[in-house]
Formats: sequence, structure tokens, C-alpha cells
Amino acid sequence: MRSINDCFLILFVSILVFGMVRICEAGGLRKNFYKQTSCPKAEDLVRSLTRVKAEANPALGAKLLRLQFHDCFVRGCDASILLDRVGTDQAEKDARPNLSVSGYQEINDIKAKIEQACPGVVSCADILALAARDAVSFSEMASRSYLGFDPIGHQFKSLKTIRRFMQPGSYEILVACNTVSVPSPTPLWDVLTGRRDGNVSLASEVNGNIPGPFSNFTSLKRLFLNKGLNVNDLVALSGAHTVGFAHCGTFSRRLYNFTGNGYTDPSLDATYIESLKAQCPNPADPQTTVEMDPQSSGSFDSSYFNILVQNKGLFQSDAALLTDKSSGKTVQQLRKPRAFLDEFGKSMKKMAAIGVITGNAGEIRKQCGKINSQV
Repeated sequence: MRSINDCFLILFVSILVFGMVRICEAGGLRKNFYKQTSCPKAEDLVRSLTRVKAEANPALGAKLLRLQFHDCFVRGCDASILLDRVGTDQAEKDARPNLSVSGYQEINDIKAKIEQACPGVVSCADILALAARDAVSFSEMASRSYLGFDPIGHQFKSLKTIRRFMQPGSYEILVACNTVSVPSPTPLWDVLTGRRDGNVSLASEVNGNIPGPFSNFTSLKRLFLNKGLNVNDLVALSGAHTVGFAHCGTFSRRLYNFTGNGYTDPSLDATYIESLKAQCPNPADPQTTVEMDPQSSGSFDSSYFNILVQNKGLFQSDAALLTDKSSGKTVQQLRKPRAFLDEFGKSMKKMAAIGVITGNAGEIRKQCGKINSQV
């Protein structure tokens, strides 16, 4: 009987043999970039490996979305956030706004598998963009228990997998031989590929480029405009707060000392305040987290915008979207599920193109945490 490792090897060799062509020197991003390279099945492989990770960790989608966002807003979408510090020089991941960011190990693991199949072809920047999308897509399917259809009505594509039970109620999906067919979600948004990896990562460049939970609308709008994103993008991308959790310290000031005199934030729903206080006593426990979208933090949907108009946005930056006429109008429009998914996908496509490196610039890292000269 073939082992799982043998089956992986067979898959990797088949990828190498099929469609061997020279890597195209892309002047920009495009759909299915890797189909014209020596790794034509790259996106399928990333999707399969991400599915294993998402099955083991339902919160992975939210983590990778945040990781991608924090990467793209500093130096562009070049995977610079994945680089480790060198000596005493702090990297982006060491900056305070990134200390609670996670998902690094999952991307490193996926990259290692990809390198076994297609060494030196697929960038860490593309893996991050693809894995973030795929983790959210798979988690959404799992949370809603769809049988044959994804959240926006498309039929699932067939994916050959097997289930290896590890403990009651959980299983690991592996790409292997002698497999059976199980549902695979249609991606929730398109990801263009062809990025290359950057060689620089500086903690000093993070502050001022990452919007914080205390930001007002003016600062949010200015920061997004500086990245080539408009108010519609700001509102749509804020919808990512429909999944995941937040530490109490990121919003406790709204509960206990909003004005500096011990008052609560008057723009926050009073009942919601009491609920949050019960979960986050003062002073805040740095380890305690709460849902960013109450009762819906596991589903990627438009629920965030419904709670927002109920004055239950967790962060000041959420509530800030209601303080501007234009953004407030967009909030109302995105309460419709299909409208949110459509607009989020468009804005993600724009965000994922910020400052990308293509063609012969940068490099394709062998390891996501190190530039090639350090490997």
C-alpha cells in the first residue's frame, strides 16, 4: 500500500512533468499566471494545502486576511511581512501593530510543500494572496455546511481527497492517490498572480501605514487614498471584520474611559456595552478575545454591516464608517449579501495589486522568512 508521502511525491512529479515551459516574464499580474510556467498546477496545489490547514483551524481565513492586509499596506504586496529579523534589525512582523498578527507558520508550511513540487517558481506573495482567499472560501463552506453549492450559488468543483480521522469530529484532508471526491468551494473572489517577493522588511515603516482600531474616518480615508483605494474600498474591506476575534485591549477604552473621564462611548449600543464588559473586565486581560461580529464570527457574510447600523461595531474605526455620508450610504448597500461579496471581491483585487513586484524585479524566495542570499 502506498504511503501518504509516496502519494504526495507522485503528485509533485506529475506537476513538474506536465506543461514544462519557461517562466513568463510578466509585466503585471494576470489570471492563471502559473499555467504558463513550469508549475501549471500551482494554484490547485495551494488550494489543496490550504484546505488541510483551514480544516484544522477554522479561524485561519480571518488570520490570513489580516496577514495579507498588513503586508500590502507596507511596501506593497511583496510578502515583506513574512521576513524574519536579521540580527538586531527589526522586521515588519516585529512592529507593534503586527505583534498580534498570525498565520506565518501556515504560509511557511505551504511554501515548503510548493518548493518540493516546483522549486523557485511560486512566490510567497502569491501564496499568501491565494491562501487567504482559499482559507476564507473553505471556512465559509464548512461553517454553512453547504452540500454541493457555495455561498453565492455556484456549484462546487470536484476535488480528489481522502479523510484521515484524527479525533472525533475532526479530520485532515490530504491530496493523495486512491482518493474519493468531496465538495470543494468555488473561490469567493478572483486572485491575479505573478507577484515576486521583496527583499526588504523594516519595522520602522509599519507605523503610519496600518490603520488602527482607534482611527477616525478622516485618517482612514487618507490612508486608503494613499494606497490607491477609495471610500467604497474602505467600507468593503472593513467587512472582513465579519470573521475573527479581537483582543479586549483594542476596544476597552470605548467601554471604560472613552473621554478620559471614565465614560463609555456614546456611539456604542448600551446593551452591547454591557455584554462586552462582561467578557472584558477592567483592566483588560491581554489574552481575552471576543467576536468581532457577534453571533456570526465564523461566517463570511454581510452580517458585519447589519450590526454596524445597530451601533455594534466593535472598534472606533468601525463606528467611524457611519460618521461620513458617503461611507454610510455604502454601509447600507453592503447589507445585501450578494452586494457585499461582489464589492469585497473587487476591493480585494485592487488591494492585492498595491505596489506589487513583477517581471525580473525582486526574487522568488526559497523560504518565506528569508531572502535567498540568507538561505
